[in-house]
Amino acid sequence: MLVPDPKAVRKLLTRYAVLRIAQAERQRPETAAELNDVSYTLCVMTGTTDIREAIAKADALLAAARDATADDRALA
Repeated sequence: MLVPDPKAVRKLLTRYAVLRIAQAERQRPETAAELNDVSYTLCVMTGTTDIREAIAKADALLAAARDATADDRALA
């Protein structure tokens, strides 16, 4: 199974959060459309169909990437 690049996942999660805040402050069709696009991309990237699931999997992926980096540093 392909694993998405943690940097790309982090960037999408950040964009998702920014758009959610912007949409909560002032609902705009452009923001809603971009939020839908980012949500869809996160779902595709994580192999899910629900944004809540996608966020949970993305968080797990980032945690695993941090652990792997820490392990690599410990071995060096």
